[in-house]
Amino acid sequence: MSSTRSRAGSAIRRWICAMTAVAAVAAFTSTSAAAQPDSAAGRGGHRDPAGNLRLTQLQAMATHNSYHRETTSLDEQNLMSRYDPNWQNLLYSHSSLPEQFARQRARGIELDVFPDPEGGLYADPLLRKRAGLPPLDDPELRKPGFKVLHWADFDYRSTCATLRRCLRQVKQWSDSRPGHVAVPILLELKQTDPRLEEQGGAESPPWDTAMLDALDEEIRSVFPDEATLTPDDIRRPGRTLEESVLRHGWPKVRDTRGQVMFFMDNDGREIQDAYRAGGRESLQGRVLFTDSEPGRPDAAFMKVNDPTGEGKAVIRDLVRRGFYVRTRSDVPLEQASSGSTGMLRDALSSGAQMVSTDFPVPGLAARYGSDYVAELPGPRDRAVRCNPVTGTRHCPRGPLEPR
Repeated sequence: MSSTRSRAGSAIRRWICAMTAVAAVAAFTSTSAAAQPDSAAGRGGHRDPAGNLRLTQLQAMATHNSYHRETTSLDEQNLMSRYDPNWQNLLYSHSSLPEQFARQRARGIELDVFPDPEGGLYADPLLRKRAGLPPLDDPELRKPGFKVLHWADFDYRSTCATLRRCLRQVKQWSDSRPGHVAVPILLELKQTDPRLEEQGGAESPPWDTAMLDALDEEIRSVFPDEATLTPDDIRRPGRTLEESVLRHGWPKVRDTRGQVMFFMDNDGREIQDAYRAGGRESLQGRVLFTDSEPGRPDAAFMKVNDPTGEGKAVIRDLVRRGFYVRTRSDVPLEQASSGSTGMLRDALSSGAQMVSTDFPVPGLAARYGSDYVAELPGPRDRAVRCNPVTGTRHCPRGPLEPR
C-alpha cells in the first residue's frame, strides 16, 4: 500500500465537505443501527456472547503490506538507494499470513495486486537483472493470474506471490478457526512504474471493467459466497448501499463469524468508476467494498490513513454514523525509529475498526533502535476488542472470539 500525509490531508478535507453535506441523512444512524438486546444465537445455533455486536462495534489490528519481504541482497540494496531516496522505508518484513493470524493475532491483512492475464510479467524483475541475479524460480509466477508484490521490478519479494496463493492461505486458516470475527482484506490494485517501464521493466495492463470482473472471479474461486461478506449482503431492497448502512448498520458478529470481506484501497475515481460501471453504483454483484465517502451510493467503507490531528475527529464521526473505517498506527519507519506511540494511541482511540501496522509484535523494531510495537491494549492473546467509540455500551465480558 502506498500513502502519504499529503494524500491523507486532501482526503480529510474532502470528507469534511462531504460529511457536512449529508449530516442530516445520518441523524438516525445511532438508533437504527445500534446493537439491540435480542437473541445472541450464532450461525451454528450456539449462544454467542458477542453476537449482538455489529462488525462496526469491534476493533482489531491488521498488518500493512502483509505479504512483504525485504531484499537481503546488498547489490539490490545498492541499486535501490540510487533509484529511491527513501528506499530504507522498504526494509521491513512480515511473517507468513497464517503466522500473522495464528500467532500475531492479526485480524486484517493488506495485499497489493498486479494484473497478469498472460503470466510471467513479473517473473524477471528489472532490479534482479541489474544486480546480476537470475529470474525468480517460482513456477506460479509464469502462470496467468493476479500477482501480489509491492513495487513491480523494484520491491518485489512476497511471502505469497500470487493472489490465489495468498487467499488459499487465508482460507485454510479460516476453515481451521470458524469462530473468528469477519476478517477484512484490503486490496490495492496497482500498476507498473512508468519510470521503470522506460528502462525495460514490465508494463501492466489497465484495470478496466473486464480486468476487475476477472479479479472478482478469482476471489470467488477461493472464497465461495457463504464465506464472504459482500455489498449485496448489506444492501436492502430499494435502497443504496449507503442508505442501508446508515439505516440498518453492518451485519452482526453472530451472522458473520468465519467470513472474510474485501475492501478496495484505491481512492482514485478511474478504477472505482470501472468497478461500478454497468449500473453497479451500489456495488451490485460485486465482491469488494470501494473506498468511498459520505453521500455516495457505494459508501460503506472508508480509508483515513492519518488518525492524528483533524483526521481523528473525521474517523470518529464516520464510525459513529456506522461506516467501517481503516487507518494506520505507523508509517515506515517513522515510529519504529523514534519509538513514538502517539499515532498508535490516536488510531486506537479514533474508533477505526481496522488499524494497520508493520510492527504487530515485540522485537520487530529493535533493529531501528526502539521497542515500538502496535498492539491492542489489554491481554496479549486478545485478537479483537469492543470498539472504544461505538462498542462499549454493549460489550460482553470475556473474549470476543472462542479461544
